[in-house]
Amino acid sequence: MIFFRILNDSFLQATQQLTSNKLRSFLTLLGISIGIFCVIAVLSSVDSLQDNIVQSFEKLGNDVIYIDKWPWQEDPGQNFWKYQARPTPSITDLNAIQSKSKLAEASSLTVFIPGSTIKYRDQFVEGAYLAGITDEYEKVIKMDFEDGSYFSQRDFQMGSNQAILGHKLYDALFPKENGIGKEVRLFGQYFKINGVLKSEGKSILDIMPNDEAVFIPYNTARKLVNISSHSNWGTLLNVKAKKGVNLEELKYEVGSILRPIRGLKPRDKDNFAINELTMLTNLVNGVFGVINFAGFIIGLFAMLVGAFGVANIMFVSVKERTNLIGIKMAIGAKRYFILLEYLLEAIILCIVGGLVGLILVWLILLVISRLVDFAIYMSFQNIALGLILSVIIGIIAGIVPAIMASRMDPVEAIRK
Repeated sequence: MIFFRILNDSFLQATQQLTSNKLRSFLTLLGISIGIFCVIAVLSSVDSLQDNIVQSFEKLGNDVIYIDKWPWQEDPGQNFWKYQARPTPSITDLNAIQSKSKLAEASSLTVFIPGSTIKYRDQFVEGAYLAGITDEYEKVIKMDFEDGSYFSQRDFQMGSNQAILGHKLYDALFPKENGIGKEVRLFGQYFKINGVLKSEGKSILDIMPNDEAVFIPYNTARKLVNISSHSNWGTLLNVKAKKGVNLEELKYEVGSILRPIRGLKPRDKDNFAINELTMLTNLVNGVFGVINFAGFIIGLFAMLVGAFGVANIMFVSVKERTNLIGIKMAIGAKRYFILLEYLLEAIILCIVGGLVGLILVWLILLVISRLVDFAIYMSFQNIALGLILSVIIGIIAGIVPAIMASRMDPVEAIRK
């Protein structure tokens, strides 16, 4: 009960400080508000961007490894000619893995052919990318269909002129009619629309922009362009692990299958790279970690400036109420009551400043997310962090004035 009475008195005194001199209070709390705004705005923006990018990566699958010429954890400019000279993953590699792997649930080969133009009557789209896929692609990379269906086994074997369109591409070609079963023109040939994928929505980093893609059987792609082990088309060999299989074990097995297929001797280095999703997410986490740290340091300096302002207003408050402190102590108030009362008052002032900063962050993020058509949010963890930082700054700012008030001599305080 005593604690709640002290808390109530501290709240009333803090309210009096805010209302008695509005300009002084505004300038004092401005530093706290700016500091909390800087820290939480940066953290919230970075968290939102990071989540969006990680979600883009997750389309690739957490239980999938990708065999490519290029290692994902390196800058493409490093050792460019070394990796460029490597053979691209081939159908021979895929067949070897499918026949020999005991840890893989499914595997597929994908060849990417960018810059294609697709037409339907008077409608056409330039710059769409073509993806030639093998039959187990859907088992490795999930495809959500809005209409139509996946290719049949016969389509893959015969190399039929069938196509699956991304949602954005489909809407551009068929704005007012159902395109399933219709024919589009691609590479001078007609392709029948077999299905359309659901929209993936907005994403900052489109690892695989399926909304703008045309999927065709791999054998069909081989008839359109020259696909060889040293072609310049982007090619990925995707291998999905069985449930419960560790990716490191799968990587070791796949490497042991590919090396003899490619004629590598025991001392020869791999002429392929085995990548996984964590390589990309680790790069992203490292970059955003640096940005978070920089934003935190900038906000910390702003909060320290605000802490000096709160400390100043608390010294003034103690001086103005010296007589009242003496009376309270004379009628029995313990020294730690006085200390706690003024310390809580400083904390409440800082919490008010912190709440103002959080409200500003929320309003600005709300406006930005609507302008850029991208969800930027303030998480509960960031809100809690803002309030905790406010409390810490309140303790730092109020501890010295509170100690000074609690150590006053009652008689001398009353005389003043």
